[in-house]
Amino acid sequence: MLNHQDPQADLCVPLLASADRMRALDPEYPRIYAVAWMAREPRRRWWPLAAALSEDRLEQMYARMMRDLGKPDLASAQVANVVIHAVVSRVLALIALEGRAWDPGIDNLWLHYDSDGGVDWAGVVDPALRVLHGDPVARTRRAVEMPCEEALVVWAAHRCETTLGPLFARISEFTGADTERLWSMVGEAVIGTATYAPQLAGCDDAASLRRGRGFLDALARSGLPVRTQASHVRLRWRGTDPGAVLPTIPASA
Repeated sequence: MLNHQDPQADLCVPLLASADRMRALDPEYPRIYAVAWMAREPRRRWWPLAAALSEDRLEQMYARMMRDLGKPDLASAQVANVVIHAVVSRVLALIALEGRAWDPGIDNLWLHYDSDGGVDWAGVVDPALRVLHGDPVARTRRAVEMPCEEALVVWAAHRCETTLGPLFARISEFTGADTERLWSMVGEAVIGTATYAPQLAGCDDAASLRRGRGFLDALARSGLPVRTQASHVRLRWRGTDPGAVLPTIPASA
């Protein structure tokens, strides 16, 4: 059950400080990369991401997009982008800038509706962070120290993969969208976040791009087509152009 915790306990939760810095990246849109700790949030307008597998949350989102956009491919792309941003882009921004990651597992993530019914925020149940060796919070109760940067990005990529797999299958089931295209959108989101986050932070992008490449490499080694590239909005449909060859995103991107 969600409830409010003793404010003193917040001092022992490194996630909160990282989330504050993520909110500060874009004061006009403070929720774009931040997450909330669900222990501090009421239930109103929040729902667990795992519910999308058993309820019609995504289908309702798709229906709303169809009313707004009128085209199945655009509506499908918008639904996929909402999911990808919630699962991948948010955690990757923190990895890129701080070498930290919350758990993007499907049972750990909640989404928040704004007043118009769109998703504008995400939250985590378990606030524990995976951090790099030498991080000041590495030995605190709410942190897990990873042996190296590669271990961190591989762990996060694997957790994102296990979250997105069933969600993409669900989206494909009711929209007909090609899951290969959905995974290529993940690749686009990774590159976009790894490039954009350091610009917002006003810092050098070398570490961010390196971590983004490592994240893509980890997904690619799992056999996921994250380095294929097509239009940012157009989806290929199952059975369409089976012989089409899409250009690849180079490993140095």
